[in-house]
Amino acid sequence: MNCRVKSGNDDHMKFKNSVVAAGHELTASAAAEILQDGGNAFDACVAGLFTTFVAEAVFSSPGGGGFLMARRSGSDAVTLFDFFAETPLKRRPAREVNFCPIHADFGPAKQEFHIGVGSAATPGVVPGIFAMHEELCRLPMKRLVEPAARAARQGFPLTAFQAYLLTVIAPILTATPGVEKVFAPSGKLLAAGQAFRNPDLAETIDWLAEDGVRLFVDGDVGVAILRQQRDGGGHLTRQDLADYRVAKRKPLLWQHGGATVALNPPPAASGPLIAFGLGYLQTLADQDRMLDAFALRDAMEATNTARAEQSEGLAATLAGGLLTRNMRRATRHPAAHRGTTHVSVIDRDGNAAAASLSNGEGNGSIVGSFGFMLNNMLGEEDLAPDGLGSWRDGVRLSSMMAPTIILQPDGAVIALGTGGSNRIRTAILQVAVNLLDHGMSLEDAVQAPRLHVEKGGKISFEPGLPEAAQAVFLEREDQAHAWPERNLFFGGVHAARRFADGGVEGAGDPRRAGVAIVV
Repeated sequence: MNCRVKSGNDDHMKFKNSVVAAGHELTASAAAEILQDGGNAFDACVAGLFTTFVAEAVFSSPGGGGFLMARRSGSDAVTLFDFFAETPLKRRPAREVNFCPIHADFGPAKQEFHIGVGSAATPGVVPGIFAMHEELCRLPMKRLVEPAARAARQGFPLTAFQAYLLTVIAPILTATPGVEKVFAPSGKLLAAGQAFRNPDLAETIDWLAEDGVRLFVDGDVGVAILRQQRDGGGHLTRQDLADYRVAKRKPLLWQHGGATVALNPPPAASGPLIAFGLGYLQTLADQDRMLDAFALRDAMEATNTARAEQSEGLAATLAGGLLTRNMRRATRHPAAHRGTTHVSVIDRDGNAAAASLSNGEGNGSIVGSFGFMLNNMLGEEDLAPDGLGSWRDGVRLSSMMAPTIILQPDGAVIALGTGGSNRIRTAILQVAVNLLDHGMSLEDAVQAPRLHVEKGGKISFEPGLPEAAQAVFLEREDQAHAWPERNLFFGGVHAARRFADGGVEGAGDPRRAGVAIVV
């Protein structure tokens, strides 16, 4: 489902509206419900994030990590809340660790992931949401969790997209009796149209609203996490949970097309790489190059080269060395590129929230009787170039997640983000170019065909690109992949925009069953 809703005609409606875009109808509806109840964009975002635990459980969990890019109304200041996962403070002996490979089935391709209790990094979602609430929200947490708890308790029919995702990671969702009880209660994975319920998670969410972060440290959930880690072969200890801190960072601000683009800064890798791509494209535009599919290909290849070499060359030319230093800093933090979902909200006052969450794929074990899995971020191959299990202790993981806010020169504000693993940065790059250079509406910018270039040179692209570009790309033969239709491989950009006069538009990406609602 794709829904792009725009208030008014070309002049935009003169009354103020709010808008939300997300990866599931229940997620978007939860945020809209809170907006209608007088909440601001950050209240709505919190409600949406809680609902992703239920409606988008393949991507999101209280046991994962994420980021919020926040802009308060009346200000151009933007703040990044980093609550992504961290490596454990102490490594357990390998012989004691529960850690094993599984293969996810994407149809034409399979991908190896690692799961087990020992694949969990220190989660940050719960501290992150409560930090957001304390600083930015106006409604009580008990109200914000109501839509999520209600959906988990009452249940809802699985969409075809969500049911497909269950089949992709079936080995994880049937790995233990506890997780099988949630996702395959009859012994078979739930299918499209069947009701998904998680009453244990509903109780956990309600309890969390009462007790706060303490519940996940010294409360019953924290005790269950530590028992599972101790007895089941994990690394985490109470110190990991108690010492975790949400980091507030200044975003990486990049100027493009007259707009200010606020990007996820290091230790995340996404911001510097997106900025590099935008800078490269601006250089091409200054040379009177069209910003077409060929220019995008060139920018992606240049970014891959710059990232691999960390050279002073083009990065120094574009930003006086700033991007080179940022990319060098990001490389000191091991990278995790996993399943992600996103929520964008802008309210009638102009507050803007762009939040991305990931649980990896989940580690295959439900925590106690609380209805959720911890992440499997330590099962990321890129995490440890010297081999899985050789990660550095106590390090905030780098991420490709890219919650982004764009401040346009005419006063418009855009919030956007996407899932898509290492395709996140190229998806955001292309949507930003569509908006800022080609002047597209959100719907057109999101739906336009995409391409992606891997570091080894392989180019993947969707149908709809100019035939001349497709023909040139296919000359790479086995280094080219022409997808037959739009695909979740290329991300799922969920975006919201508020114009200076109060009119709004939203776009949920059909590649990941996105939904947008105007309130």
